[in-house]
Amino acid sequence: MKMIASAGLLALGAVWMTVPAVHASTKLSVSCAQGLTAKIPARPAKAETGSAVMRQVMNLSGEMRDAVVTRQVLSGNVPTFLRGLTPVTFTGTEANGAAVRVTICVTPDYLSVGSNTDFVRVPLGLPSAARIADDFGFFLPTPKMVDAIYAQAKVRLVASPMPAGDQMRSTAYLLRHNQTVEEQLATFGNTLDELTAGEKKDVVFTERLRTHPGKVAIYGWQRTNGLPIQPLSTVHGAFYADYSHGIRLVSNTAFVNGQPHPLSEIFQDSGLARIISAEGTIEHPHQLLASLYSN
Repeated sequence: MKMIASAGLLALGAVWMTVPAVHASTKLSVSCAQGLTAKIPARPAKAETGSAVMRQVMNLSGEMRDAVVTRQVLSGNVPTFLRGLTPVTFTGTEANGAAVRVTICVTPDYLSVGSNTDFVRVPLGLPSAARIADDFGFFLPTPKMVDAIYAQAKVRLVASPMPAGDQMRSTAYLLRHNQTVEEQLATFGNTLDELTAGEKKDVVFTERLRTHPGKVAIYGWQRTNGLPIQPLSTVHGAFYADYSHGIRLVSNTAFVNGQPHPLSEIFQDSGLARIISAEGTIEHPHQLLASLYSN
């Protein structure tokens, strides 16, 4: 198995122990402002607002709504603030006591369509989420990443579940929930650039997707004690998405002790992978990601 070589890393094949993620206030030497969102097209001058896109899909759900939203997102109709990635750092200790730090770069909030002044967070089925992530040079987060993002978020919102039922998948429902999130955020002031978490479950990247083809993996929606409402689940079909789902993007460029490395290589490193994924290694991650939307 390929190992990542970097200054300060010794015996990468040894057993690693992970420790709680570093808090966001900790000074980091890593900057995520390195062109990591270059594959996201510039937002067209005449791009529609989030509200306008939602009017188009008001009576749509599932694959039909995903198709409209995906076209908008892939064209670059994404708020500017989502292009400013935020570092989230994990620390680990090698068997001989040497410390290692792995930093991932994530969008500060969930994937949205529209402008900075008029945007809507958009739940998507797994095929659309995976395609967008892959096209833009990103992955979806692992459950362990979701926990770290919540732990290090400067803005933590309180989960606001809505009554269950068939209406959960409707555009009207996702708009109502989006408004609830905006009302919560208003109490924090101008937070667009701050790492925000707690308002959604995440569509996640996991080895379980290999053994549960045709399913979506979801996890998270942390309570105020940090424990998730939603344990890792692959109950729903791949195209299922309701108002509570969010798409967080994680750049394929990560940092090991301050040095850039492809996240895809870290996923396959028998030592480093355990720091960012409770499952350990994820083999051929690009292949797995592509399989989620190409079947």
